[in-house]
Amino acid sequence: MTSPRTPLVAAYEVRTLCTDAEREEAAALVQDRQRWLTVRDLPVPVRADIPALFRDPQSQPAGLFESGELLACMLPQWAPDLRWGRGPCLFLDCVHTLPGQPDNVSRLITLWASDFAARLGLPVVRAEAVSRHGLGTEPIAALLHRLTDMGWDMRGLGTGQHGDRVARLELTAEHRPRLNALIGCRVHEPQTAPSDRSSA
Repeated sequence: MTSPRTPLVAAYEVRTLCTDAEREEAAALVQDRQRWLTVRDLPVPVRADIPALFRDPQSQPAGLFESGELLACMLPQWAPDLRWGRGPCLFLDCVHTLPGQPDNVSRLITLWASDFAARLGLPVVRAEAVSRHGLGTEPIAALLHRLTDMGWDMRGLGTGQHGDRVARLELTAEHRPRLNALIGCRVHEPQTAPSDRSSA
């Protein structure tokens, strides 16, 4: 039985990747994910240097960990306006999950991002999913169905931040005061996202 004085340790943790080793591990996860997508003939981001973004300490990437194992990585950014979604938001750029992970990882990211945005005083979280052939074709249709079940709203199709054709996603920020028992958070305050050069 846990003593009242023993602090509860969260099962998962999202934290800023501060060391070269952590950032290199994230870059390797991105490369593994891209290879996994390519082998299955699934859409891969057109930008070739995404692993380099995770190696760059200036980009302040974040990772989702379970018992020290990196399950997912992303670039959380503060965006004043993405054009396709008016007003400021927490923008999750370049989200990559470890190949073979269940939907539970996406659900954990969703819960954390919604709470983190609320604690930052931001109303919504926005993200993009590569979609080469429209929203109703597989595999994007199944992915979007799962994400909408988790609380994400579809905001149409358009050109994303890195030149891809993407599905635009939005999630309402929500304070979740009990979430820290499940997901610990040690993420630095996000940097401002680069100016949006995408078309509307």
